[in-house]
Amino acid sequence: MQGLFNEPIDLNLPDSTIRYYPKFLAPEKATEYFNSLKDRVVWQQDNIKVFGKVHAQPRLTALYANNELPYSYSNIKMTPHQFTEELLRLKNKIEDIADCEFTTCLLNLYRDGRDSNGWHADNEKELGKNPIIASISLGAERFFNLKHNTDPELKTKILLEHGSLLLMQGKTQHFWKHQIPKTAKPIGERINLTFRIIE
Repeated sequence: MQGLFNEPIDLNLPDSTIRYYPKFLAPEKATEYFNSLKDRVVWQQDNIKVFGKVHAQPRLTALYANNELPYSYSNIKMTPHQFTEELLRLKNKIEDIADCEFTTCLLNLYRDGRDSNGWHADNEKELGKNPIIASISLGAERFFNLKHNTDPELKTKILLEHGSLLLMQGKTQHFWKHQIPKTAKPIGERINLTFRIIE
C-alpha cells in the first residue's frame, strides 16, 4: 500500500502518460542504495559517435537483467549482468506501482554537472511498441527536460529528487524526447536506474 506522501504527480502533458513520485524511497533508504550501487555496480564508459566524431560517453553506464538479452542504443551494444538482490528489491517495489514485470535495468552514473544525457526517446525496437520506462533517481538532484517532437511550444522540465521515481508509459516515447542537460553549477554525483522491458 502506498503512503499518502507517495501519491503521484501527473505531468498532464499531451500525447503522454508521465507520473512522478517524489517520495518513492525514504531519504535514508535512498542514500543506502546510492552508496551501495556506486561501489558494487560494474560501471563502464563507452565511446559514442556524434556528428562523425568519437567521444567518451559523458557518464558511466551499466546493464543488468534477468535474461541475457543485449540492449543497443546510439550504436552501443550492451550485454547485461545478472540482477543483484538490491536491484531485484527495487524492481519488485516499482512493479507494485507500474503493474508490469521489468526484465532489464540500464543504470547511469553522472559524476558531476559536466556529465549529461542528450535529447533522445527510449524508442528502440526491442523495447516494444509503447515502452514503459521506470526511472529512479539517487543522489544529487538534476533537471529532466522534456520537449514535444512536433509542437515547439510544448516543453517542460522537472527537478528529479533523491529517492524519486518517474514513470513514463503509453505513447510518450512516440511524441516526446527527454534529456539530462549539463550544468555549470557545482553538483554531486547522481545515479539513475531506468527499468524497462526488453522483448
